[in-house]
Amino acid sequence: MTLNKINTPEIVSRDQWLAARKRLLVKEKQLTHARDALNASHRRLPMVEIDKEYVFEGPSGKAGLIDMFDSRRQLIVYHFMFHPDWEEGCPMCTAWTDERSAGELSHLHSRDTSFVLVSRAPFDKIKAYKALKGWTIPWYSSYGSDFNYDFHVTLDNSVAHVVYNYQTQAEHRKKGTEYYFEGEQPIELPGMSCFLRDGNRIFHTYSTYGRGGESVGGAYYFLDLTALGRQEEWEEPKGRVTTPHIAVPNFSS
Repeated sequence: MTLNKINTPEIVSRDQWLAARKRLLVKEKQLTHARDALNASHRRLPMVEIDKEYVFEGPSGKAGLIDMFDSRRQLIVYHFMFHPDWEEGCPMCTAWTDERSAGELSHLHSRDTSFVLVSRAPFDKIKAYKALKGWTIPWYSSYGSDFNYDFHVTLDNSVAHVVYNYQTQAEHRKKGTEYYFEGEQPIELPGMSCFLRDGNRIFHTYSTYGRGGESVGGAYYFLDLTALGRQEEWEEPKGRVTTPHIAVPNFSS
């Protein structure tokens, strides 16, 4: 396809391009600082203790939420859409998971943070689909538990009051986003939840839904959602870790 057949940026001189790029850089810096402030708000968000015993099934059999931490302090759960009646996982969630890498998981582990997938499909279906995709990310089935309903990623009025992204169906209708509720219930929807462990006590610190998963471009962005953050010297609030890491993004320390 030639350039004159598509809508391309304006062609200018190098000096004009540089002036425009510098103007854009000002906006990019503003966004970076705004994001730093937003991530500090993530870390300051209060937390709620988990007082329900959820039972999952994973590669080693029955498991509790605490087992998913794998002895680390933090846990990030990606709510992967996989209805029990489906033979394959959600294409969108599949594309998102395809972009996760062993290196990214290793970097999260270096910051005392585990990452897992959780779906409502029975574990045998999860196991088969995981093998088909060649993924190594830990993946658990919440089939038969309240987990998906409690975290509002399975919508079923017969089980629990339906809310998605912290808004009711009526509130979504007013905003023009009622499409989340279209189709026959139960409806599977995506999300991501963060947890913090203190010994055997588990706390829910954060959840995001809808397009929230788009923000995680790498291990740093995942960590930005958590209560402990990147665990680096410059972050606010101070005192979240006893030995902060140096702000060098190679995850070697």
